[in-house]
Amino acid sequence: MIDGLSTTHVGRLLPGLALSVGVAMVALLLGRVEAAAAGRAWLEPLVLAILLGTILRTVRALPASFAPGIDWSARTVLEVAVALIGATISFGAVMAAGLGLLGGIVATVASAIGLTFLIGRAFGLPSKMATLVACGNAICGNSAIAAVAPVIDADGEDVATAVAFTAVLGVVVVLLLPVVASVLRLSPAAGGALAGLTVYAVPQVLAAAGPMGGVAVQVGTLVKLTRVLMLGPVLLLLSLFAPRGPLADRGARFDRRRFASIVPWFIIVFLLLAGLRSAGLLPAGLVGAADHVAGFLTIVAMAALGLGVDLRSVGAAGPRVTAVVTLSLCLLGMIALVVLWATGLAWNG
Repeated sequence: MIDGLSTTHVGRLLPGLALSVGVAMVALLLGRVEAAAAGRAWLEPLVLAILLGTILRTVRALPASFAPGIDWSARTVLEVAVALIGATISFGAVMAAGLGLLGGIVATVASAIGLTFLIGRAFGLPSKMATLVACGNAICGNSAIAAVAPVIDADGEDVATAVAFTAVLGVVVVLLLPVVASVLRLSPAAGGALAGLTVYAVPQVLAAAGPMGGVAVQVGTLVKLTRVLMLGPVLLLLSLFAPRGPLADRGARFDRRRFASIVPWFIIVFLLLAGLRSAGLLPAGLVGAADHVAGFLTIVAMAALGLGVDLRSVGAAGPRVTAVVTLSLCLLGMIALVVLWATGLAWNG
């Protein structure tokens, strides 16, 4: 279930994992110092971990031996944290946000893909690059880019460029979103929904929504999971209609294993634990323990996420891609705010 834990791999993972834990501990310490000095932590440890990791990676090249552990921490540790978050969520409380939000999620993804593709083409990006950027921004960042690339036969350079932007700008969105929610005076549920509708990766929602409280995390996580599930229909449509050969060939290239992988183990465990919590079958002590463990693991994973981001990659990708991705993110945010307004969620307590 959880990959990379065989004894053969442990030694290979230790350097990067230890560095990620070390950065996370420094972030926790700085958060406590900040709270003691200012009365509250204006920058949460989650955010500090990302910033510290990004600064370290940008100013100093890390030895190659650190890469496996950093990657494992940013992926698998994060997945465990998301799974455990399920134990803290009650479906009944989340559904109070309104079922109309489901239609809003579908509309957000569909409109963001279409409009971003048009923006990309208007800026002169090739169709495949515009498609990668559109799907990455609208659905789930790197995961969507990786899934879409073989379906449209994208080349490696386009994929690498799109992934680099997702890594850097994904961190920027995580850092800015709590500030935007505060300025707009959004309710915790609306702030969480905004995170779920705009942040790239499922685990990054925890970092973006965390400063807004538990309700924001709950709503944001479920909204994001629903958004991730949109990847399946999008892959199917692209496999059928992407302009790259006869219809039969395009349909044959749709990978059923890739389609099934859009509901990975940690989402299944998340939903299972959330169902048990909603049914009142989880003891309060277990819920509290899951919350604490998930919180620490998330900080470790956010440190690893930062350690994987080199800010210099933005400048290397070119001004056209920079403009398209930035405009797409702004567009996605505006669409999400319209959805919140249309559902009335922003004015719920």
